[in-house]
Amino acid sequence: MKMKKLSLLIIAAIVLSANNANAQDAKEIIRKVDEKLRGKSSRGEFTMKIVRPSWTREMSLKMWSNGTELSLVLVTAPARDKGTATLKRKKEIWNWQPSIDRVIKLPPSMMMQSWMGSDFTNDDLVRESSIVNDYNQKIVGDTSIDGRACWKIELLPLPNAPVVWGKIYTWIDKKEYIQLRGENYDEDGQLVNIMMASDIKNMGGKTLASHMEMIPADKTKKGNKTIINYSVLVFDEAYPDDFFSEQNLKKIR
Repeated sequence: MKMKKLSLLIIAAIVLSANNANAQDAKEIIRKVDEKLRGKSSRGEFTMKIVRPSWTREMSLKMWSNGTELSLVLVTAPARDKGTATLKRKKEIWNWQPSIDRVIKLPPSMMMQSWMGSDFTNDDLVRESSIVNDYNQKIVGDTSIDGRACWKIELLPLPNAPVVWGKIYTWIDKKEYIQLRGENYDEDGQLVNIMMASDIKNMGGKTLASHMEMIPADKTKKGNKTIINYSVLVFDEAYPDDFFSEQNLKKIR
């Protein structure tokens, strides 16, 4: 009997150790993906095309980030939206609307709202929540996408974490640490949207996906999607903190 109890304890210890190793490995994978996308700082140019069954709309944008707490996104075209900008400093987010000459501070409840009518949320554009620090990560499978071996990782939010999603699944390329697919679920476990990434190329000295599509899962929104194509990505430039300020939000071009 004692030997049986001892064996059960050994098995339990092995299982616990394996689970802990899995969690640590998954967190490290997500950390590498996040750090690769951000660098110490980043600057980029991209287009965003909003596709609906009866119309499409395209914008050109620029973005800057410094670490995990400072970011700025600017619309450069079309003319009617030119100058519209979104700023994040730590946990605070502002929108500059030149058409009404106002800076609007976003409350946390607005993070799930659509950004500029797209299928991306305010949180997606400025990365307010942290996929590294606000979630528990766990490898739940291995698969391949477009011939690339991938980990499938589940992310569940920590208690009281300031996040918008109840659960996330992400597929990460094992060689280049690129997110090739993502699924976002609400607090009730319902699939909200699917992100797919492709057109992998060298940008800013890193191998990254330059094409992304965000597709709503809601069947009533069939035919809806938002497409992002990056043309420029530059990493590790130096920006003073006041670059990411309300004053600069109004002046940035």
